[in-house]
Amino acid sequence: MWLWDTQEVALFFSITLYVCHLAGAISIRSPQQSLTRPVQQDVLFSVDISCVGIPTVQWTFMSGRVSRDIGVWQPGGFTNVSEDYMDRILTYTNGSMGLSDLRIQDTGFYVITVTEMSGSSKDAGFVLNVEEVLYEDLQYLAVFAVVLASLAGFLMVSMWLMDKAYRQVNAWRQRRQMPENDVTELQPL
Repeated sequence: MWLWDTQEVALFFSITLYVCHLAGAISIRSPQQSLTRPVQQDVLFSVDISCVGIPTVQWTFMSGRVSRDIGVWQPGGFTNVSEDYMDRILTYTNGSMGLSDLRIQDTGFYVITVTEMSGSSKDAGFVLNVEEVLYEDLQYLAVFAVVLASLAGFLMVSMWLMDKAYRQVNAWRQRRQMPENDVTELQPL
């Protein structure tokens, strides 16, 4: 005695396979989830998404108490990037996002959310560390050295001019102290 007939079993397996398909339908692959870049450089959050249908891709930035949307787009469709990131974001059809002209404030956690038309979604996270560059400190040091060298040159020229003026004043004083009518007799040889 069978509790289920063949059609019910087929329907049950179809629904089970469909639910399993929905549960694993979205995949987000990334070669690197922790990134370190210097200030004023660019970074690419490289992902490869796959899902059923056309997904909606959303990127969000989080750091400490700050959380803000970066952008939302559909590959080959609309793109909506927030005003804070308008000139700095590049979107890609595979879900990747490029961020240019990095700033220290860009250090934080970046989340990609991929949503299918059915409403199911999946998240993946990235950590970005933006570092100050040593050569920027060296640039300031070089400018400081040039300023110090200029100041030293100015002081050296000033001291040379003051020494020259001092010698002329001394020579003038010595001439003033000499008697004007000092006649020296020369004797024949």
